[in-house]
Amino acid sequence: MVIHMHIDTKDLLNSIMESFDRISYVKSQDIPNIDLYMDQVTTFMDKNFRKHSRYPEEDKVMTKTMINNYAKNNLLPPPVKKKYSREHILVLIFIYYYKGILSISDIQTLLEPVTEKFFNTDEGFDIQSVYDEVFRVGYDQIDALKQHVMTEYARAEETFADAPEENKEFLQLFSFICFLSFDVYMKKQLIEKLIDEIKADKTAKNAGKEETK
Repeated sequence: MVIHMHIDTKDLLNSIMESFDRISYVKSQDIPNIDLYMDQVTTFMDKNFRKHSRYPEEDKVMTKTMINNYAKNNLLPPPVKKKYSREHILVLIFIYYYKGILSISDIQTLLEPVTEKFFNTDEGFDIQSVYDEVFRVGYDQIDALKQHVMTEYARAEETFADAPEENKEFLQLFSFICFLSFDVYMKKQLIEKLIDEIKADKTAKNAGKEETK
């Protein structure tokens, strides 16, 4: 069976690499410094993240139901008099990035210590400090990410040297996707194990508190 391909993988990859250079993130100073109602929150999230959706015309960035569920499941501190602060928005942005790869339970385990210690605190180090540091350092890694992707692409081009010529292009594309997928899979495994450690540590601490009562 001949697999016909009409994808110029190299041009597509170069286009994606160029788009990486245009990636930006929502700076904390760009978030309104006033409390927002739910409709204003969903509008803000939609305005800033819809353009990054796979299907911008169809995908829901963050709905009222989602936000209410996040608060109900302790991912997000509850609003005050139906209003959400800048800190709420920062937490919602973390959730937005996590929800594509982690379960609600895992996101709760990860965010709960952060919101307990740094949300709505009078200390100088707060949730905005956490957000600014994580995103600044994370986006500094884009060049390294681009290099890694190009290395995986070069490896994929070396595969299936003996495959039928008419199927080689597809099989090399398949290899490239497999390499990237395996990378994501392994990182997801690592993230989940680290979250399990956080959960186990919290359980142990709670058990210790019960014993001292």
